[in-house]
Amino acid sequence: MNLQPLLDAPGIQEDAARVLADDLRGQITELHNRLREAETHLEHLALTRKTVTGPVDRLPAAPPDLPEHPDHPRILAVFNETTGPLPARDVCEALARELLPKNIEGTRAKLKRLVTLDVLTEAETGSLTRKQ
Repeated sequence: MNLQPLLDAPGIQEDAARVLADDLRGQITELHNRLREAETHLEHLALTRKTVTGPVDRLPAAPPDLPEHPDHPRILAVFNETTGPLPARDVCEALARELLPKNIEGTRAKLKRLVTLDVLTEAETGSLTRKQ
């Protein structure tokens, strides 16, 4: 019986394993390089997004579309001319309406509608102000 092939088998397998390990190390190095490039690209994209969207974030929000009602622009004009919160009674008076309960309540309802539209905010109970 010839023992030489049996004695050579571990060396042949060791050489094959070494070639495979070297090949895998090469693939790992290539993958690390590709990963580094992808991460750099992601950093550049994040910086670009920040540069492009930064000024947009500082723009004031567009005012919401108001329902078509002739009093809404007039009510907003009243709030644009004042510095503090106003109760419905003062808004009604600024609109040159007679200070009757029905007129005050109608104005209050319009003001509440503007609050739900996020145009006005209730500074304290019964007093409203322009949304900042």
